[in-house]
Amino acid sequence: MAYYIKTRGQYNPAKPEEFRLSRSKIDLYLECPRCFYMDRKLGVSRPDTPPFTLNSAVDHLLKKEFDIHRKAGTAHPLMKTYKVDAIPFDHEELDIWRENFKGLQYFHEPTQITVTGAIDDLWISPKGELSVVDYKATSKDKEIELEDTRWHNQYRRQMEVYQWLLRKKGFNVSDTGYFVYVNGKRDRKAFDGKLEFDVKILEYKGNDGWVEKAILDAKKCLDGELPKPADECEYCAYRIAAAKVGAEHIKNTKKAGSSSKKSNSLF
Repeated sequence: MAYYIKTRGQYNPAKPEEFRLSRSKIDLYLECPRCFYMDRKLGVSRPDTPPFTLNSAVDHLLKKEFDIHRKAGTAHPLMKTYKVDAIPFDHEELDIWRENFKGLQYFHEPTQITVTGAIDDLWISPKGELSVVDYKATSKDKEIELEDTRWHNQYRRQMEVYQWLLRKKGFNVSDTGYFVYVNGKRDRKAFDGKLEFDVKILEYKGNDGWVEKAILDAKKCLDGELPKPADECEYCAYRIAAAKVGAEHIKNTKKAGSSSKKSNSLF
């Protein structure tokens, strides 16, 4: 598979208004400024991971299911089970907000860049407050909880960026959001050509107070020089190790070749 250095969509300091900063790239900046800089300014992104096609299928089916209740103006049975006093929110731009590479968009005046994020769903309470909803799929033996892990921290930040975007667009947004978590069952006796899932709603109270500073810092990063590798970034560690080993191998190969030539010259 060929690897291409990107030439489109990169940050140009002379034209910041043409740059789009997605929710996932904000998270990349927080994880490793160097990887973020190389991706968004130099066009060298991290290697792609395999697509989670099963997760995408679950996401698609959940959207279809909640859309039935959206059109009817009714609460999904799952919402009733978890005592969520809301119904799926209907809006003419919802399909755009859900679409990757489009999503929610807000032009951030202080940086002159457009911040974006594609949501899964929105629910609205009788008070008119919107709650951000994100669908997640996994398969674990233990009960699903929002643990203090790398992935779950990313999920929290993801929801908070969406809350921030919606507020910037003038919506009344609740701090409380929801994760609709789908967990594939592993305790069945046989596969029988089908998967069964447990579905639960996890409530999360977000705080988007960090988002504004992260956007400003990300812009400052792009306007500066290439940052140092992050201490815990496995991608940076790999690049450094690969470059070091490669350079040493070339050096040793040249030495060995030079010694061989000297030895042959004696005869």
